[in-house]
Order: sequence, then structure tokens, then C-alpha cells
Amino acid sequence: MKYTVWLLALLLALVGLVLIIGGVELVTLGGSAYYLLTGLAVMVCAVGLVRHQAYAAKIYGAMLAATIIWSVWEAGLDNWALMPRLAGPALVGLLFLVPAIHRATGARRWWVGGPVLAALLLLLGTTVLAQSQESGLPPAATVTPPAGAPTDWRNWGNDLGGTRYAAIQQINLATVSKLKLAWRYDSDVPPGKLVSLEAAPLAVDGRLYMCIESGTIAALDQDTGKRIWEYRGLPKGSALAGWKCRGIAYYAAKQPKSECQRSLYLSTAIGQLIAIDADTGRACSKFGDNGIADLKAGMGPLHIDDALPTSPPTVVNGVVVVGQSISDFGSFDSPSGVIRGYDAETGALRWAWDAGRPQQTMLKPGQTYTSDTPNAWGVFSGDEKLGLVYVGTGNSPPDYFSGFRSKIADQFTDNIVAIDVATGQLRWSFRTVNHDLWDYDIAAQPVTVYLPTGQPALIVPTKRGEIFVLDRRTGVPIDPVIQKRVPQGGVKGEWNAPSQPYTTGFPSVAGQDLRETDMWGLTPLDQMACRIQYRRANYQGQFTPITTRPTITYPAVGGGINWGSVSIDTQRGLMVVNSLHFANINRLVPRKKGEPAKSGFEGGVIMFPQAGTPYTMASFPFLSPIYAPCQKPPYGTIHVFDLKTRKLIWSKPLGTAEGSGPLGWASHIPLRMGAPNFGGALTTAGGLTFIAASQDSRIHAYDTANGREMWSAKLPAVGAAMPISYVSSRSGRQYVVIAAGGHFAIPGPSASAIMAYALPDR
Repeated sequence: MKYTVWLLALLLALVGLVLIIGGVELVTLGGSAYYLLTGLAVMVCAVGLVRHQAYAAKIYGAMLAATIIWSVWEAGLDNWALMPRLAGPALVGLLFLVPAIHRATGARRWWVGGPVLAALLLLLGTTVLAQSQESGLPPAATVTPPAGAPTDWRNWGNDLGGTRYAAIQQINLATVSKLKLAWRYDSDVPPGKLVSLEAAPLAVDGRLYMCIESGTIAALDQDTGKRIWEYRGLPKGSALAGWKCRGIAYYAAKQPKSECQRSLYLSTAIGQLIAIDADTGRACSKFGDNGIADLKAGMGPLHIDDALPTSPPTVVNGVVVVGQSISDFGSFDSPSGVIRGYDAETGALRWAWDAGRPQQTMLKPGQTYTSDTPNAWGVFSGDEKLGLVYVGTGNSPPDYFSGFRSKIADQFTDNIVAIDVATGQLRWSFRTVNHDLWDYDIAAQPVTVYLPTGQPALIVPTKRGEIFVLDRRTGVPIDPVIQKRVPQGGVKGEWNAPSQPYTTGFPSVAGQDLRETDMWGLTPLDQMACRIQYRRANYQGQFTPITTRPTITYPAVGGGINWGSVSIDTQRGLMVVNSLHFANINRLVPRKKGEPAKSGFEGGVIMFPQAGTPYTMASFPFLSPIYAPCQKPPYGTIHVFDLKTRKLIWSKPLGTAEGSGPLGWASHIPLRMGAPNFGGALTTAGGLTFIAASQDSRIHAYDTANGREMWSAKLPAVGAAMPISYVSSRSGRQYVVIAAGGHFAIPGPSASAIMAYALPDR
């Protein structure tokens, strides 16, 4: 009995001491006085327990009651925001009801029991309310697909414009609950840090074509998942074996051919564009050099990890257009981000768009492509009637210091560039960020749609969470774009754009600027630590210049909206958007003259070398001391907008807490929280939206009209990819397929699995 009292007193004393020390610093920084006052109260309780005084229980009960009032005042009835404020103190309060401790204080049980019960009921009530909230809109009716609508999946985004819409309805609101796993394919490529299976497969002519890793494609039977052939383009033992591949491109020749009537195209991490016969899995001998076009040509000196294509090529009017991923953080003298177009049948280079020479489409003798120009690593889209390919560009490396960036590179940073696929000439460009210093490259595929008014539009989702709408013929904004003043400052040798572009159409999905009251954590202790970090940091809202002080960047490098882009229900005029809300702590570390550039991990912080500049970049997710997020949930959100009005129809957290937890542990709590996510969504004529993407390692099906979850299935790893759907030409069954491999940026298991779901075969 005696030891029980002393143990609780010791616990309270330690907690009180930490709260007092941290509370003093927080108050000094201009933050909340709650933690200091609570620490003093808890310390008094510890003394009272040792002395067996009733005031120990009374003061703890009063402190808990005050905490309830303070918590609701700060966080309202947000259950996830209330949890770290109330759960720990309430559980400690239960210990005062243990008989030995109750006898030691002699206070009536209700002194502590009442506030404990109130706190637990508040948490339970707000949790039930949050988990049961729905939009209340009527469900989406199954619509009749247009006559002749395709039932396969021929491009990365289904159509060339990237709508990710399947005009098929066998699986619909009435039948989706019956979905079962039809087959699973496990690749012989072992899972690893780089193999994240971000690819969306293609479903053509009874086969499923899946990019497993850079240079490796498997052709599977659509009904069974059995492998028909496999092609491996990287030599055994390659240092880049296992590098990610987001997909491949498909092209059917217009005239009969002896080989490669139907071709697949993939770019590899060793600088190849490879054409493969879709029927046999063999390289197309008449394409380039025995099936390979050399992407290293014209690039000048290269290091092995300088130019690493990760996304699929895009084929528009018989031209294979390919970009590449350039190391964002390596050096100010990085390889060119040139975009090239190759003849789909011969592999001959038709043109090259080099941001350093935007009007010159082919190199002259002795020239190389302009170094350190913005690269385009995401997926492109196209309009064959207009003869345009739409390319989203990134930064001129390194991302976080522009002191040596050329004016021409800055001009095309974070642009949508529309290139004429016949000539390689630039038709128009639109800039989404002025003088980017935050790695806000355009990762998401731009999407072509016809608005309800009939106007041909290009939807441009961004990491910033802004969604621009342009006339895809001219690049002129359909929704007016305004310039807003942004914070100024920074480091020596740098400058900031005075304003940034914002759309007046779709609401931003970036989330509100962070406040101290938004700080999270799992307990009051690490929540206090997060508040101290917030107050210490340099943060003035969006576009806060990164300095030599720890700087909060939000949205961070992951977005906003990343490469999963958006999905358009073209028949209902709805747009589905998944977004990530997660801040980073960034800092520019001055480098002494002659000091080597640091890279890798140092003290748990990621170090980006930025060689040749005065600063190394240090970056780390905004986490508490026990690696819980410092922001309150949700981290992943799914939204649906009306294309006609641009208004939000519904929004809800994407994913549950079951795959998340402190120190990288999974909590296994199946409560809807909104987990970190990478990937995209699929919409169908059956009134459904399918998406995996999130840390809970599930694929979910939502009613597109109101967000009601209709079905979900557990995956072997995070499905950091995009689901596709098709109808098998042989069996007539509709399948939904998702790659589940995990993701290096999301804690959880790894796998090499392709999962296919269908209704029971009658």
C-alpha cells in the first residue's frame, strides 16, 4: 500500500517537474500558461500524497476540471484534439480511486471521480460523434456509361487526359459490399526501401501490364493474375535495381507490323527509354538501338544517381514524351531537366524542349542540354486534337537555395508547359509559384476535362493545395488568379518573390495556417514540447522563407496534392481530391569555405548537400520527442468538389489510426483519423470512389456523392499507388486492382503484391 502511494507521488512529481520547466519556457516564448500552472498543481498533489493529505485528491480533481474547460475552449469538440489534452490526465486520475491511494488521501471519491468521468464521457461522446458524421447528401445513382465507353485501362490515368474515371458500373453502390479478393500476384522482386510499387497497371487486350521496379515489367492474366511474361531491363547487380517505377505507356501502331503491333514504353533509372512488344515481352528491335533510346545522349557528364526517370512516358499522336527526375538537393550544377519526344515506332528523337533554349528543339553540334534547368518527374497528360502534351515542371536544383539560379530557369520553375508534340515548340506556359524556395514542384498529373460549360480546361493540382483551372488551348486561367503578398526575409545571397499566385476558383485543400493551439502529441508532455518547438521556430504562414533558424514549412514537400493527382467523375461533374497535411522543420546550415557537402542522416535529421552553395539543407518532419506528429489530425483528407460551382460537396479524414502510432508502432485502433497518404483515387460510373494511399494499409470505397464508406479491405502494405478498374474481355467481370508495396516515407510493412478484387463469380 505504502509503495503504491509513493509510486504515484513520484510519477506526479516527475510529470509536474517537466511541466514546470517546459511551462516556464513556453510562457517566456509567449505561449500558453496552462502547462506551467498545471505543473505547479501536479507538484502540490505529489507533496500532498506523500503527506497523506486530502488536498492532493481535491487539487488534482480541480486541475482536471479546469483542464476540461481549457481543452474545450482551445479545441472545441474535436475528438482527436481533445485526446492528448484529456486522456492522460483522466487515466492518472483513475489511480486516485485505487483503494490504497483513496485511503491515503481520505478525500471523497467524487472529488476526482467526477472530473475523470466527465473527461472520459467527453472523449467517448466526441469520438462517437466524429466517427458517425456523414454529409447527409443523397447517394450517387449508378449512371449509364456513354455508348462505346472503354472498359479497359490504356493510360496511366485511364484516358490520355488523366481523369482516372472508369465508365463501368458492374461494381456499384448496391454490389460493392460483396467485393472479394479475386487474385493476388506477388512479384519475385523483393520489397525494399526503394521498391514502393507506386505504379498503376495498364489493362489492355486481356492482359494486365505492371511496372514492378525500374526496368521490370510483368504481364499478367486479367482473370487469374498468373504471369504471362516478364521483362527486366536493368543488368543484374545494378546499383539502381529496385528503383521505383510509377508506370508504363502503351501504343498501338496504326499500320500492320511484323513485331510490336502493340508496344509498351518504360524509362529506366540508368537512362534508357525502352520499347517492348506487348504480346511477347521482347524488346522492339526496330526501336532505337535494338529497343532502347539513350536518354543520356546530350546530357553531358552524369553521376549514376543524377537523372533517374520514375514516371511513365506519355504517348501523344505517335510521339513518346519523356521527362526525368533530377536530384533536387545535390548541386547547383545538376543535369538538364530537358523534355524529349521520340518517334513511337522508330525511337528517333523528334524534338527536345530545353528550358535553357526554349525556342531550339534540337541540339547543334557540340552542344549539350542546359544544365540545372527545371526537371519534370511527374506524369504528363495530352490532348491529341490540339496536339499538345502538358508537362508539370519542378525547381532548378538545389530546391532550397537559388543564389545561382539563372533567370531562364526561374522563369520555367513550377510551370505547366504546353508543348506541340509535332514540333517540340512551346505553345504556352503558366507558373504556379513565383521563385520557388520550398520544393513546390508540380508532382500531380495535370488533368484535361470539359467543364459543364463545354469549355476545354486543364486542372492543375499543386503541392501548395491550390487547384488552378486553365483554358488548355491557351493557358489563360478560367478561374481568375490573383497575387497575394507573402512573408519576406531569408538568408544572405537569397531573395524572395513579394507575392504568390492564388486561384479564386476551387478552395485550397492545404489547410489553415498552423497555430499554437493546433499542436498535438499523444500526451500533455509531448504536446507541450511541440508548442515549444512551434514558438521557437521561424513561422509566418505559407511561404515562410527558410532561414538558419528552424523554420516550419507548411504545406511541406509531400503536399498538398502530390503525384496521385485528382480524379474526375466526368458524368456527374465531380472532382475527387486527396491531400496531405504534414509540416516539416527545415533549416539552412551555413557551410564554411572548403567544407565538404554533407548528405544522408545526421542525428535523425535528413541532410541535403546542395553542393556548391553556402548552405546544407537540414530537414525533419514536425514531430514530438516520441515521434508523434506535432499537428493535430487529420493528416490525410479526401474531398469532393462540384466542377460547375467549384464548391466543396464533402470532405472527411482519409484512413484510420490502425497503422499509426508513436515510435513508428502501429496502434491497431480502427478509428477514422486521417492518416498520412501518397497515391491517387479512382472514380467509376457505379457511383464509387476507390482509394488506398493511406497508412492504414486499406483500400476504401466511398459513395462519391456523400463520402459514406461502402467497403474496405486490408492490404499487405500501404497501397501508395492508384487503383484501376477494367472489365475482362474474356470473363466479363469487372475488377478493381491496386498495387500494395508500402512507401519509404510512411512507416509500415513492405510487400510486392498486386491485389485484384471482383464480385463473386456466379
